[in-house]
Amino acid sequence: MTNSSKKTVDELSFPEDICYHREHTWVRPEVNIVKVGISDYAQNQLGDIIFFELPSVGEKFAQDQSFGTVESVKVVSTLYMPVSGTVMEVNGELDINPEIANQDPYDAGWIITIKPDDVKIDNLLTCQEYIRFLKDVE
Repeated sequence: MTNSSKKTVDELSFPEDICYHREHTWVRPEVNIVKVGISDYAQNQLGDIIFFELPSVGEKFAQDQSFGTVESVKVVSTLYMPVSGTVMEVNGELDINPEIANQDPYDAGWIITIKPDDVKIDNLLTCQEYIRFLKDVE
């Protein structure tokens, strides 16, 4: 996949069932866990993703804490935890095919699942709030 031209915010995808962190990670609550990934905006800004450095299962992180990095052909970016919790699973497919985060950032390209200490989503953004936030920084 060649991600040579950046899309505008209006051309990107932002599912309504996801909460967004201002550092461009997302959370999708599931039964007893939450899935975490990067937003369509983040993958679009990064360009072609070539590597993820991710935590190990069992590691604990506080909200807003760095939990890894994502490397594209242009830059290495820090990943920030959207909610506090313990890593339960790491998407091993990203080791083999990191570009799936470019192709499908919300489903196949999820990064980790965590067991949240407390699902505090009050300080996360809804889909519409995240889009307004992005348009303000464009």
